[in-house]
Amino acid sequence: MDISRVDLNLLVYLDVLLREKNVTKAANHLGITQPAMSNGLRRLRDLFGDPILVRTSEGMTPTERAVKLQPLVRSILSDIEQAVQEKTPFAAMESQRVFRIMASDYAESCLMPRVLRRIRQEAPHVTLDVLTPSDVSFLDVEQGRLDMAINRFDKIPQSFHQKTLWTEYFACLMNADNPILRQPFTLDSYLEASHIWVSKTGFGVGVGVNPKDVQRLGWVDEALSRMNRKRRISVFTRHYQVAMLLAEQHDLIATLPSRAAWLQKDNPGLVVKVPPFDIPPFELKMAWSPLLQHNSDHQWLRRVIIGVAEEVDTEFAPFGRQFEAPDGYMSSHSER
Repeated sequence: MDISRVDLNLLVYLDVLLREKNVTKAANHLGITQPAMSNGLRRLRDLFGDPILVRTSEGMTPTERAVKLQPLVRSILSDIEQAVQEKTPFAAMESQRVFRIMASDYAESCLMPRVLRRIRQEAPHVTLDVLTPSDVSFLDVEQGRLDMAINRFDKIPQSFHQKTLWTEYFACLMNADNPILRQPFTLDSYLEASHIWVSKTGFGVGVGVNPKDVQRLGWVDEALSRMNRKRRISVFTRHYQVAMLLAEQHDLIATLPSRAAWLQKDNPGLVVKVPPFDIPPFELKMAWSPLLQHNSDHQWLRRVIIGVAEEVDTEFAPFGRQFEAPDGYMSSHSER
């Protein structure tokens, strides 16, 4: 194929069509007529020898070829945008920009207060809008409506850029007068106690928890299930700050990420213990749209978040070593 004869506007059409999965919405996004977009789709089908989008019971669905093309096309357009756009440095002290960040409750507790402090120091007129996982979708990230998503992710779309901020282990938080502390803290004594369940990760509106559905209860209960054991959960919450408050009750245990427990290190009424069984660690990551990869404002925001995460890592290390697995896990700071 002679690339000089290919209309590069078709790649823009393809990018928007695969994001919107709707000819009319794609046309509106680009400010063209619906017949013009339909004609563009026909030309794309001729160019690639593939239907690109097919009608199913769920609406217009990308073909297998289109799914493979999507990250490649997004990368090509991102490089073109970088080449043709004027590079304007981010003027932090003068900027009045609004940054929208989705952060899980755990990330909001352990990271965002320091991020806000750093932003107010370096860019005093910038506004930070922190959203929850229930407020947004991956599509919001992909289309750049959200500047950053910070969470523990099972899967991230291939086109997204991402960076691991730290690797996290688990800790047990309980009242200093909890009866469980009158005996050795073992798996058996742990299971005899009453527990606080806390979790809210991923995107979408949360639903009620079924205590019998171990596979949906998360890391702690899945780890116990592998040993054919089960804990007695007395309360379910989606907020880590609430879990830490509930742990002050005399007979409850909150098993939660160790950096969340670290926030209570100066609370004389609470005790932090290493869990008496192995719970796999997880990674806290930030993810963002390829549309924002070369944006100078966004590059500044990423530097701020990464710098704060490294600062937290350094301060947390002396406290956190007790929770690490014997062979250790090192936080990864590679970016792609």
